[in-house]
Amino acid sequence: MTTVAKAERPSAAFSIAVAGSQPSLIRRAFACCGIQLPKPRGNSLIDDAERMLMALRLTLSLAAGCLLLVALGIRFIFPSQHAVSDLVAGCAALLVAGPVLAAAWESLRHPSLDGVTERLVALALIASWATGNLMTAALLPIVMTVGHVLEERSMLGSQEAVKALGRLTEADARRLLPSGETEMVPTTVLRVGDVIELRPGERLPADGVVRKGASSLDMASLTGESVPVEVKVEDTALAGAMNIDGLLQIELTRVGQETTLGRIIELMRDAEEAKPPVTRLLDRYAGQYMALVLLVAAGTWFVTNNVPAMLAVLVASCPCALVLAAPATSVAAIVVAARHGILIKGSAFLEHMADVTSVIFDKTGTITTGDLRLAEVLPQEGIDEAGLRQLAAGLGAASNHPLSRAAAANTPSEDRVEVQDLREIGGFGVTGTVEGKQAALGRTDLFERLGVKMPEPPTHDGPIAGVSLGGRFLGWLLFLDQLRPGAEAAVAELRSLGMERVMLLTGDRTAVARHVAQEVGIDEVEAEVLPEQKMDRVQKEIRKGFRPMVVGDGINDSLALRAGAVGVAMGAQGADVALASADLALMTNDLRRLGTCIRLSRRCRRTIYVNVAIGLGFTFGLTALASAGVLGVEAPIIAAVLHNVSTFLGLGNAGRLLLFDETGVAAVKS
Repeated sequence: MTTVAKAERPSAAFSIAVAGSQPSLIRRAFACCGIQLPKPRGNSLIDDAERMLMALRLTLSLAAGCLLLVALGIRFIFPSQHAVSDLVAGCAALLVAGPVLAAAWESLRHPSLDGVTERLVALALIASWATGNLMTAALLPIVMTVGHVLEERSMLGSQEAVKALGRLTEADARRLLPSGETEMVPTTVLRVGDVIELRPGERLPADGVVRKGASSLDMASLTGESVPVEVKVEDTALAGAMNIDGLLQIELTRVGQETTLGRIIELMRDAEEAKPPVTRLLDRYAGQYMALVLLVAAGTWFVTNNVPAMLAVLVASCPCALVLAAPATSVAAIVVAARHGILIKGSAFLEHMADVTSVIFDKTGTITTGDLRLAEVLPQEGIDEAGLRQLAAGLGAASNHPLSRAAAANTPSEDRVEVQDLREIGGFGVTGTVEGKQAALGRTDLFERLGVKMPEPPTHDGPIAGVSLGGRFLGWLLFLDQLRPGAEAAVAELRSLGMERVMLLTGDRTAVARHVAQEVGIDEVEAEVLPEQKMDRVQKEIRKGFRPMVVGDGINDSLALRAGAVGVAMGAQGADVALASADLALMTNDLRRLGTCIRLSRRCRRTIYVNVAIGLGFTFGLTALASAGVLGVEAPIIAAVLHNVSTFLGLGNAGRLLLFDETGVAAVKS
């Protein structure tokens, strides 16, 4: 075995932004000074520069705290040296004032609810200086800085589970050489078409197809399924899967960010950067909120002439708990969803999914497995069956549709008819050219569209496709499909969760669709519909007042997925177009995960509402107490401490969402 020296791992392979949807406190504070900190790279949650500045700010806060202790000691031991005590306190205030004022100035350039906190703390700091309350001017930023840094660390702790995904493929791989030997190479140098050797206990660094061997793969880190998956030759294996007991040779089909795991990380990055609806609503009224706080603070000072009470109003009104109410919960929900094999593409899903009232299923690849097999070939009179199979295989080889794949599955590539100008017509079939003649494989509508005369389709309890060449109909292909395990239980569970309507919407024949619907307990069926008609039917459902969840896996489902209130793509190995159109994707093909999605979304929304209530309750309560002068002489410091308590209560409540676990149960009622 030869060894290749390790190359420096480029961070782009699995970089993931986990510092939250807003720039961090430190990053904002230094931005207005012309210092643009680089974004975190690789699997680091925060980069070295930001970590250093965070440590610097904590160090300044500790130094200021020590100076404050000295100032208090001087005031206690030498009461006559009041000026010296104030001088030391002023030095302490200067140490911590810079970042606070810089962050406040930056928030004026980019207004948001998050920036209101910086502005209010800065105003309280300036007011303390102006009124000669230097002790408060120093202590207030210290308390708020320590609180904010701890908040950031708490958020980073919640995201550690997300970061762990990027580490699943960091180990080196054994790449096979033409000579049959292996070489150890970094995963970053692997390319599509490479064949690697995977031994027991090793993780697969990229997506691929098994070319030799058989084994069990632990997919728990990707799909949440605790039962190992048996794989053999021609089976697909996903990046991040752990090989348990066999020796495998795997040809790589996707590497880097194109792998299923890479797409998981990309989807999570998109979800974390998106703002939930509650956060967007709060941001919209940030300006009015700031004006209201200033009005209350001015009124408190005018009526009571109590400077500490005015400062306490400014501090108590800081909306940190409100700012973190939705993002902290969203991050926790994203982590939980990933643990269950659910990929959330936008945090808006967390609210929309809770409101769905109906479900629209595609059939092939969704309710059924989509693993069709060619059961029978019925050639027309005078047509050779073997030739018909070979032509169908040539046409189907370039298509991703389950029927086409099944038509090509059992015919070796060297026996397939060579077809040029292959073109897939969504919802109809595939066309191409053979020796200058037009060839076609697809449903009956395709041949009507091409003007090809055909006999009546045979009676068959499964999918049917026809084949034509040069305008002549050659014969029928009869396929068999099977229900997806757990489909009937999933439909029953969705009804128990309050789904008012469950519908099967498919391009397959009516007889087949009704048979499948009856087996799984679906009453409403619409069959033989084209992709555009699927989208129209979803929009019609919305006009009737329903909020439909659309579940599909293929190219012909993409329009319907985008039109629904929530679109769910079945399996991360589904069509890229379907994945791009959906709001979330299921890594596992277990339809019972749809119930998990709804329960998680509803619990997430409840958590957000509780966090908002905590934030509003503490903010308004503290503001009322501060304006009434109840908090006493040290009102600003008391308000700052209680303000941080409310923030940590919200973070703790969001953290409770991490206890949500249905990975080991098929269906759990809540």
